[in-house]
Amino acid sequence: MDFNDTPQEASFRAEVRAFLDKNATRKAGANAAVRARFVDDDVIRRAKDWQAKKAAAGFAGMTWPKKWGGREATPIQQVIYNQEEQGYVVPRGVFEIGLGMCIPTMMAYAKPEQLERYVAPALRGEEVWCQLFSEPAGGSDLAALRTRAEPDGEDWVINGQKIWTSGAHFADYGIVVVRTDPNAKKHEGLSFFFLDMKSPGVEVRRIKQISGSSNFNEVFFTNVRVPDAQRLGKVGDGWKVSITTLMNERLAVGDAPGPDVDDIFQLARTVELDGEPAIRNAAVREKIATWYCQAQGLKYAKFRTITALSRGQTPGPESSITKVVSASKLQDIASFGMDLLGMSGGVMDPDLTPMNGWFQDAMLYSPGMRIAGGTDEVLRNIIAERVLGMPGDVRVDKDVPFNKIPGGKR
Repeated sequence: MDFNDTPQEASFRAEVRAFLDKNATRKAGANAAVRARFVDDDVIRRAKDWQAKKAAAGFAGMTWPKKWGGREATPIQQVIYNQEEQGYVVPRGVFEIGLGMCIPTMMAYAKPEQLERYVAPALRGEEVWCQLFSEPAGGSDLAALRTRAEPDGEDWVINGQKIWTSGAHFADYGIVVVRTDPNAKKHEGLSFFFLDMKSPGVEVRRIKQISGSSNFNEVFFTNVRVPDAQRLGKVGDGWKVSITTLMNERLAVGDAPGPDVDDIFQLARTVELDGEPAIRNAAVREKIATWYCQAQGLKYAKFRTITALSRGQTPGPESSITKVVSASKLQDIASFGMDLLGMSGGVMDPDLTPMNGWFQDAMLYSPGMRIAGGTDEVLRNIIAERVLGMPGDVRVDKDVPFNKIPGGKR
């Protein structure tokens, strides 16, 4: 297969590079990587400024309809833009969930007047969205959620708790899946809504992480009223709508962040082992070679997704491979980087340690990457069942009414 750009794609790539060269700074190696440990007001401001600039130039929501600020570009053009932006220092971590998961779900299920109201402001970076799915008692089983919504006139009243909600503390709106019929099977008694995160009864509490960041949240709902007009899909079709969101998640949350192969290679050239650069050690080179092979495998696995997009097809569950491999690779590289740093691996001050303390940070945040966006175990099940065609796990509660499933107090 020829992975070179067509003349049209090459012309578009040149257009993208011209925009990025004019408006952003090229990365100058691993130390230039943007790692927002704290998504504070300054990070949010810079992210909004960058998003507005992208939208004005036609590089945001590129495949979306022009009437909502998109470009109606091909999926492969979006891939090309993403590839090019990777080489520049730009603020991240604010809009990926909203534009990658929430708004696409809205576009699939919301009313035209709602799309007129919400899509363009999100695309321009004026409003931020979050996803309210995970719950303390659910673990990796989303359909085990207990947050309930009960009808009251033209509203629904929501009570319950969500957890691990990225960006809830600065989000303006959110999408939420709740249980509306506890007598139905657990996948059939769910409904899906969007809501204003400033609604009375919504309480957001930030979670302090071991890495020092605080970008996750637990969110409590106490008699939160949501109009029925803000329901997405039919009552009881919440699982179907959720699958739409999760399929978009596979594309929006794919690769784990660095450090990656090039970064551990740079570190191995920088630090010494037995009186000489660590890269001269055969065991070190063997480790790096293994990760290089994994990186190349991921590269060509992603080419399958790009090929599907270029043919106008929907990428399949193979996208789960990228996440499950890259997350574990990140953790392994972070751990090995700490080993190479020796005693200095315990120094967190970025001004006093090689690579600005990147490997120390990664050692703390990398375990979470094997949970966020689908645990290793869930993704392996998806790959086994939906890619390899192996028999599914036995699920004894699949056809049981939710309120009959043994468990704690509901």
